Amino acid sequence: MGLMVLLAAPPAHAAEAEPEKGKPWLGAVLEWGEDTAAGFSGRLGAGPAVFGHDITIPYRDSERNDIDGFLQQAGAEGAHALLTVKPAVPLDQLGAPEAEAFAQQVRGLAAGFKGQLLVRFAPDMNTSWVAWGQQPAAYREAFQTVAAAFRKYDGGRAAMVWAPYLGKDYPFDRNRNAPQPGSEGFSVLDTNGDGAWDGKDSAYAPFYPGDDAVDWVGLAAYHDDTAGGAAANTLPRAGELQEMLTDSGSENFYGTYSEGHNKPFLLQTAAFYSPASGGASEADIKTGWWDQVVTTATSPGFAATAAVVWDERTSTRDTGVASISWLLTGHPDIAKAALERLKESPMVTGPLTGVASGITYDRSNTLSGAAAWTVAAAMVILLVALWQIPRRINAATAWSYRDPSTRDSRVDLLRGVAIVFVVVNHLGMASLFQLLTQEAVGFVSGAELFVLFSGLVVGMVYGPKAREDFGRVVDLTTRRAGKLYLTALAVLIGVFLLSLLPFFNTETLTTFVDQGTGGAGHTGTGRSYDLYAGMSSLFQFPVPPQVLPAIVLLQFGPWQFNVMGLYVVLLLASPLILAALNRGQAIWVLAATLVLYAVGAVTRFRILPSQFEDSFPLLVWQVLFVLGLVAGYHRRSITAWLSRHAWAVVACTAVAFALAFLSWGNPYLANNYDVRLALLPDASYRAMYDAFFSRTYLAPGRLLNVLVLVVAAYAFLSAYWKPVERALGWFLVPLGRATLYVFIMHVVLIAVVANIPALQQQSIFLNTAAYAVVLALLWAMVRTRFLFRIIPT
Repeated sequence: MGLMVLLAAPPAHAAEAEPEKGKPWLGAVLEWGEDTAAGFSGRLGAGPAVFGHDITIPYRDSERNDIDGFLQQAGAEGAHALLTVKPAVPLDQLGAPEAEAFAQQVRGLAAGFKGQLLVRFAPDMNTSWVAWGQQPAAYREAFQTVAAAFRKYDGGRAAMVWAPYLGKDYPFDRNRNAPQPGSEGFSVLDTNGDGAWDGKDSAYAPFYPGDDAVDWVGLAAYHDDTAGGAAANTLPRAGELQEMLTDSGSENFYGTYSEGHNKPFLLQTAAFYSPASGGASEADIKTGWWDQVVTTATSPGFAATAAVVWDERTSTRDTGVASISWLLTGHPDIAKAALERLKESPMVTGPLTGVASGITYDRSNTLSGAAAWTVAAAMVILLVALWQIPRRINAATAWSYRDPSTRDSRVDLLRGVAIVFVVVNHLGMASLFQLLTQEAVGFVSGAELFVLFSGLVVGMVYGPKAREDFGRVVDLTTRRAGKLYLTALAVLIGVFLLSLLPFFNTETLTTFVDQGTGGAGHTGTGRSYDLYAGMSSLFQFPVPPQVLPAIVLLQFGPWQFNVMGLYVVLLLASPLILAALNRGQAIWVLAATLVLYAVGAVTRFRILPSQFEDSFPLLVWQVLFVLGLVAGYHRRSITAWLSRHAWAVVACTAVAFALAFLSWGNPYLANNYDVRLALLPDASYRAMYDAFFSRTYLAPGRLLNVLVLVVAAYAFLSAYWKPVERALGWFLVPLGRATLYVFIMHVVLIAVVANIPALQQQSIFLNTAAYAVVLALLWAMVRTRFLFRIIPT
């Protein structure tokens, strides 16, 4: 609706290309989906002249709703738009065809938008934490190609912004794609020619694409004295910002690139504050830094400053331990002080373009009001029907589970569901499958189910043996843990060796691109982490002493496989748990696991330096494995109790349905075909999610959701086994009986998929077909027992 209003506006024309000297635009980058342009303007008491949003190249269809909504909101505020373009493929894959296709897509998206378009291509290119970082030759060529495409198809309306990161700590940690010493590319980075690439070299010059490609220059410069380490709240030093702009990275950035090249200057900034870290107060930090920003940006010495963009977001540090607020308007008193300082300055606020009356932001693919509650009513009717059909229809009694064998096929089918979820989410291609696997059945992912069912199977398989011959159980579990550990080492080393092949792309396995859902928080989105950083030193002599222990402790390896380290540790500990259960100490086992879970969730304490602790903290995630093991050990008595107490099954099923309904209100949409229910304001939903359903540290609501979902699903399969088996059992049960095999082999298939160019274009329907082929191939490999003698099942 809102976009249609924009499209109906008079023909677009570029607004004022840049502000008057000494009168920079106020801008803001928000946590879109949690915040809105109108919300920020309301909190500050003034509307920004520029709003910023991320977009990927190649453009993904799944982003259309977000970009449409962003342009609606910016247009409704009469603001310009800053599009931060983040490459989703290696820079050398961004040729003229890809750049021109992207420029045309942006032109279509911005049709009717009245403001100026600022295109900030691949920012922070001088850092190590973005996938496109520290590759000067490839970066310059890609920037020039994209700039040429926009000039060809946009008629000069879009302004290209070159924006490195503050070079104070340059060259940071070396990016694995950076040129090697001795290469021609390395000499570009070694700007002083001393044979070393260090802080004495220029942090900016190697990456400048040239005056013909660059319209604006920008710099990300934040008040943050932590250097990426432990959180610390400090007051801004006098002249700190001016020093950043004129004396960092062995260059005077402002003097060289803005004044020297006669380019408008864009500053992106914010101030670090961690509420739990003590030190200076938030008000003193934020108002002190804001005063410096406004004073510096509007002073005659920095008259070419054309925009000041505040990073109005939050993040975390120390793997989720320390929350960080970069917000300027998070506290009313700080926002009020910022507004007063803003009014005293010549800084320009919005609206700058004509605002058509009646423009409102309507999020696409959203059901609200009566439509949302109609879905709730339908779920209640479905729940009642599922409960009553076996009781009211005699023929339905024949559908129940009646397998007399000791192996429980219901568990195998559920394990099959879990491994399919894992495979789909790890492949990471936008497809229709994500509509089912990304928290569509509640606040649950395949990882939680995988760990829970792993413990369940250990309890079912080794529990009876432990009663008869405990020594044999210790031997069997130790041998299996050893075999899985060697498998993990083989995968770790195999992927590393593959990465040495120049013709084979292994970045999907050797790097992790943050989606904003992990320990780094939302502002981590887009950051790339080298999972094999330092392992190349194996080829040095002597080998650095820290490398071999890091390999042994699984500190390297593909992120898609790191849960294997968790499983090895828990499998080694399982005989101790089984021994306690043999002695009738189930209550003490449950108490101990819950205490460890609480300690881990509160303290974020890491026992091991292994990579899996980043995503699956041992103290926290052990609770799922242990609960599963206890349930597997006492499976028959638990199922008998549930059969006698139907109210417990009904309660679990009702809670599972309610949580699934609530999960559908998540503002995050997997793609254009996803639909959300507008149950709560986006900001309130995100706050609720972070408090009760966050994933890394298994928030209590998420843990509850996993448990009630498994009980409800098991009860459903018990009542409706025959039709479900006929429809899905033929496919899911074999996968569920070989989950470890599938888990190992899916790493190979991820590498293969990453090297098929057609599957990197984000075509939802092509990717959906590719997923179907991958899953069918895994099923066929299981059915034919391909390499079963070598690979654990």
